[in-house]
Amino acid sequence: MNYQVMPEPGVAIQGIKRAEINSVYRFPSVSIFLPFEPKMGMKNTLTFLLAKAADKAVGELKDKYPGEMSILVIQKLKAIMKHLNFSTHKKSLAIFVSPVFEKVYYLNLDVEEKVIVNESLQIRDLVYNKKQSLSFHILLLKEKESRIFLNASNSFVRIPSEGLIAENIRPQNHTDRISDFSDASSKEIPMKTFLHRVDHSLDIILKYSRLPVFVMGTEDLIEQFKNLTNHRKDIIEYLQGDYEESSLEYLKKILNFCIIDWQKIKQKYLLGQLEEAANKNSLVTGMANVWQEVMNRKGQILILEKRYLQNTVQKEDVLNYEMTAPYNKFSCIKNPVDELIEKVLENGGNVELVSNGFLQKHDQVALIKIF
Repeated sequence: MNYQVMPEPGVAIQGIKRAEINSVYRFPSVSIFLPFEPKMGMKNTLTFLLAKAADKAVGELKDKYPGEMSILVIQKLKAIMKHLNFSTHKKSLAIFVSPVFEKVYYLNLDVEEKVIVNESLQIRDLVYNKKQSLSFHILLLKEKESRIFLNASNSFVRIPSEGLIAENIRPQNHTDRISDFSDASSKEIPMKTFLHRVDHSLDIILKYSRLPVFVMGTEDLIEQFKNLTNHRKDIIEYLQGDYEESSLEYLKKILNFCIIDWQKIKQKYLLGQLEEAANKNSLVTGMANVWQEVMNRKGQILILEKRYLQNTVQKEDVLNYEMTAPYNKFSCIKNPVDELIEKVLENGGNVELVSNGFLQKHDQVALIKIF
């Protein structure tokens, strides 16, 4: 009788052993945020910045996620870079790429240059990486003349006088024109008439560049201007003093002291905007109402408390609103609040995050509609 010899157990096990499969498959993703104003800058400069950002993303992908998935993301990223729109009039660019998702946004948002390589695309990263520039207007009232300045990057730029503004100012290039704002004939006309002209010019400037305003001048001039201005909600503070002979350096020192807590100034300015919007029936509060107006493309500024944004990550089920598209973990849109942010930004609006309790009277979310 023939007997079959069985292999030793250890030998048999060794013969059928397979490589272990990782139960969690890693899907790398890339988010790129860049200032992007082709109409204002040289294409060569923008191309260099784009290539620099892409090289950084590729380097991190190869280092953190070697393998086929990274190769796929790199290929998709290179294809996107080749087909960017250099005819846009927007301010910035956001690119989101994963093995199964890609999206490009052209935005009116000022953003910090940023490259993020991880395993989760988040549109809210755009809000977290907004450029927090200390920009504001200064209205300097004098007996013989008045001037309006723009403070940007700690540099004062004089805004053109009323006639120049009406003829020449443009949203994209108003800060490039430097001129006194003055009225040499102010002695020959009543001060009230002169200040009305000043306020009218301020109105023109704010239509193109809506920023907080500081008003500087003597007590008498400030009181007269307070009584007639149409921009009380835009004016953050009145600084009383005799600035007739003051140098720009001295004015800067005074203002630098006033803006130490910029976040506080910014929220005070937002409160003024909320009040103005309410007076014009352009304020919407509460998630349900905000959702409806945003989906109708009427959102100008979406304001969210920070904890509200955090809570949506943990309690998505409480936001039971009709979805325009299914949410999934591979997209940069994870829940309805993310979709609100996307729609407002796509429509040319802005999104502001404020401290907890700031919107206590507005159910933690508010929307200023387009006037």
